[in-house]
Amino acid sequence: MAELTQQPPGKRLCCRHGYSGTFRGAPRGDGSVAGGSGARSPETLLDIAARKVAEKWPFQRVEERFERIPEPVQRRIVYWSFPRSEREICMYSSFSGCGDEANPDSDDEPRLPFPRGVALLESGCVDNALQVGFHLSGTVKEPATSSEPEMVCNVSISFDRCKITAVTCSCGNKDIFYCAHVVALSLYRVRRPDQVKLRLPISETLFQMNRDQLQKFVQYLITVHHTEVLPTAQKLADEILSQNSEINQVHGAPDPTAGASIDDENCWHLDEEQVQEQVKLFLSQGGYHGSGKQLNLLFSKVREMLKMRDSNGARMLTLITEQFMGDPRLALWRQQGTTMTDKYRQLWDELGALWMCVVLNPHCKHQQKAFWLRQLRRWNSVDVCPLEDGNHGSDLTNLTNALPQGPAGNPNSHSKPHRTVFTRAIEACDLHWQDSHLQRIITEDHYTNYCHQDKHHNSLFDGRGWPLWHEHVPTACARVDALRSHGYPKESLRLAIAVVNTLRRQQSKQLDFFRSHKKELLHKGVTSVTNLEGWVGHPLDPIGTLFSTLLEAGHGREEGAALSKQDFSASGSFLEEGETFVSLAVETALIGLGQQRGMPDGLYAQEKVCRNEEHLLAKLQEVELNDILVKVFRKQASRLLDAGPYSGLGELLHRESVPMHTFAKYLFTSLLPHDVELAYRIALRAMRLPVLESTVPSSDLSRPQQIMSVVSNRYPRWFTLSHIESQQCELASTMLTAAKGDARKLETVLESIQKNIHSSSHIFKLAQDAFKIATLMDSLPDLTLLKVSLELGLQVMRMTLSTLNWRRREMVRWLVTCATEVGVFALDSIMQNWFTLFTPIEATSVVASTVMSNSTIVRLHLDCHQQENLSSSARTLALQCAMKDPQNCALSALTLCEKDHIAFETAYQIVLDAATTGMNYTQLFTIARYMEHRGYPMRAYKLATLALTHLNLSYNQDTHPAINDVLWACALSHSLGKNELAAVIPLVVKSVKCATVLSDILRRCTLTTPGIVALHNRRNSGKIMALDKAPLRQLLDATIGAYINTTHSRLTHISPRHYSEFIEFLSKARETFLMAHDGHIQFTQFIDNLKQIYKGKKKLMMLVRERFG
Repeated sequence: MAELTQQPPGKRLCCRHGYSGTFRGAPRGDGSVAGGSGARSPETLLDIAARKVAEKWPFQRVEERFERIPEPVQRRIVYWSFPRSEREICMYSSFSGCGDEANPDSDDEPRLPFPRGVALLESGCVDNALQVGFHLSGTVKEPATSSEPEMVCNVSISFDRCKITAVTCSCGNKDIFYCAHVVALSLYRVRRPDQVKLRLPISETLFQMNRDQLQKFVQYLITVHHTEVLPTAQKLADEILSQNSEINQVHGAPDPTAGASIDDENCWHLDEEQVQEQVKLFLSQGGYHGSGKQLNLLFSKVREMLKMRDSNGARMLTLITEQFMGDPRLALWRQQGTTMTDKYRQLWDELGALWMCVVLNPHCKHQQKAFWLRQLRRWNSVDVCPLEDGNHGSDLTNLTNALPQGPAGNPNSHSKPHRTVFTRAIEACDLHWQDSHLQRIITEDHYTNYCHQDKHHNSLFDGRGWPLWHEHVPTACARVDALRSHGYPKESLRLAIAVVNTLRRQQSKQLDFFRSHKKELLHKGVTSVTNLEGWVGHPLDPIGTLFSTLLEAGHGREEGAALSKQDFSASGSFLEEGETFVSLAVETALIGLGQQRGMPDGLYAQEKVCRNEEHLLAKLQEVELNDILVKVFRKQASRLLDAGPYSGLGELLHRESVPMHTFAKYLFTSLLPHDVELAYRIALRAMRLPVLESTVPSSDLSRPQQIMSVVSNRYPRWFTLSHIESQQCELASTMLTAAKGDARKLETVLESIQKNIHSSSHIFKLAQDAFKIATLMDSLPDLTLLKVSLELGLQVMRMTLSTLNWRRREMVRWLVTCATEVGVFALDSIMQNWFTLFTPIEATSVVASTVMSNSTIVRLHLDCHQQENLSSSARTLALQCAMKDPQNCALSALTLCEKDHIAFETAYQIVLDAATTGMNYTQLFTIARYMEHRGYPMRAYKLATLALTHLNLSYNQDTHPAINDVLWACALSHSLGKNELAAVIPLVVKSVKCATVLSDILRRCTLTTPGIVALHNRRNSGKIMALDKAPLRQLLDATIGAYINTTHSRLTHISPRHYSEFIEFLSKARETFLMAHDGHIQFTQFIDNLKQIYKGKKKLMMLVRERFG
């Protein structure tokens, strides 16, 4: 703590006779006097009375009550007024709780003030400890470090009624907590009271002095501290000597060592300014630098104060709330329409929960609650105050009204009241603790009524005569939390047991109701959610509160066993035979987690449901199962299965109910070693996800359009659907793993997966998981599980056949691998039914190719007959694919059919049939090249001519990708002979208008004689073809014409920077012109025409004349 901002108010001291007895020794903590004998004497009546007075009465009241107070009595009151417990000192000097007083700093970090103060005390750094009345002072030496010299700090502490009310330290440290030097001096006084000099309040000492002594006292005081107090001393002297001064109008004088006045508030010192500054700093950091953790620690400090029944708990919470409400980000987020971060939102939730605990203080005064209510309403009315469910209003009824547990109509979603994080605390201000039944529940150990008949819905006792508490469940649990938070553990436990017994009775009533109306309800179906308000994910966390309360009662025994009924008989244990608090806690958690409840609105509320469920399950997993808990699991599992619309695992499930996948996975793994059938019943029932079900039911899984997720007209939006589906997948995977080796259960699990999982990616994951489990290296493959994996893979293929999926190719390859592991019959089956599983290109390029590969043959250990059968199926598939999609599958079909002449001829015929209409030039050229490569030049020639009929190259496409194919086609025709070349050239002339390409073809044809390579015993004539005769004459004319047309086209939009390029183009044109018999004349005429037509382009024409004359 830093310097004290305000000294405690002074009080008027009455003039009276004092006692001048000498104090012989400092009193000890046990009432004995230092220097006495070693034997401990009984505590005196004076000490007992003084201790009680010191705890409860302000010293002014003692003075006013008694005319004369003997000095020994004053000394004992002053002595006992200092705090005697280290726990509060620890609380105000460290974040974490202090635990046992014998070793309070065992869990604190060394850098916190409390452990540092303990270290300073134990190092002998405290000196000059002096207690004058209700004021303690001393010096604490801070040892030198490598960076800091030794420092001596002057510490002063004021206290009243066993509470430190003000601290001052010269170290100048600014913090929420007391500094280490204050801690050291305080602990010195607590642990070594006999070493502290004790004096009465200074006013009592002054009263004993005569005038000369008083003058000497004042003058010595001024002399010692003249530089500090002389101006003040002179000012006071002037005012005292002035008869009309204000100081002379007041009887007596203030004394900072005389204790508190009657009107002073009795509370521990809390530096409000530092609390506000620290919270403001943490909020400004926006979650960085561990600020979120620091704020949570402050909230924990508030809870610690409440548990100690320290009034500063509510005071500190008020300071924190003011800073939260003043956070500038609230207005910014509201203006931008964005939501706050998840961690920040959780801090607001904790803030609201803490205020709920504060206002539910069972011993809170009416005036204090009225003050809190005004504060809460003021914060609640601010526009930027966060809403309870994050983004949306809540449609829940008032907190004090219990929600109906039976069937009810859906609430009107259009009229939602404005519910902020403070709304529940405001509503809780209307709650009271005066109900006689409630009072007897929380205060009496054996409150029973064994003569009571449990006939009414709201009976005060159950059939066993044990008390029940009928109240809105989250509200009742909020009372339990408030009792725990304010340091009433036994009372909170008694109420928790009554609430849990009420829940169990309600569950039994619901079970009986469903059993008696089962046929009617099953016929009617579920039209509404039976519980509008879920207990898991609720802002008040009712199930978590009950679970923690009961678990703490059963904590700390050997080997994790809970307190038995006999162990807790003093506090009234309403437990069945063999039941423990731990088993009751577990049963409560199972009831809450299994409740059928509607999915709330809004992203944050839905995420909170998932988060709270996972948090509660994590706590459950820490509890070691024993025979008692297994019995509880069996009982609750059976009840949840049979509870109809009241259970999330019942037969009747509303479409918008929160799924049970995560909970069921925990139940499944817990029950599996003890009751296999029940475990599978739970898991299979929980696989449902009706929000994704199509409105048109169908069991035909072979039709992909009926397997796809149909998510239409859902309300509210399920923002966490992706997470929910992944949990559903995890549950299915867990069942598949457990069912390995059991064909019947694997078949059941497979049917459940196919029926309930609607995501292809999740089914694919399950298929992969099953494949991995079935093919573990340390065991033989599980053929049944492999078949399940294959079946799931086939479903994925059907689901994704007509939809886009970026993992589709991976899925196809994996399916072929899986089918290979299953065996040759599986491969044959997927090829026989390929059209329901694959696209033609997938079937040929991946499936058939993999099946016919050598690695597959080796992997399956196939004989020649099996190889031939499999290859025959692959060729049949390839031909079918080529018929359906010749553009993409023809080449693959030809490749796959190479070793079978009939199949190959069939594939070739399919290509020819599709060439005129269904295939483009690129595909035909590719197949033509393949034919040439395989040794079929005439077929290649045929396909090349068909490709040329589909081609069209304009004059400026001199970089077209098909140019190489055209050159190759012409070279192929030239190599076959004059007739083939003569047939191709007209096609080239018709398809190609690019001059440079035509000239290139022309030059190639004039380099060698046609038919260089002897084909089919035909021989060439050995003469080079003449350019003035067909077919080259036609090609030459077309080339010259192309150059002329291209030239005119270029000159239309030519720019000066392209002049040199154009001149080079004309040079190439001249080379082609000169190949003709009268080419020179034609070129000259062509140039002359250019000069005449484009004479306006003077610079260009000048360049033309320079080059070509």
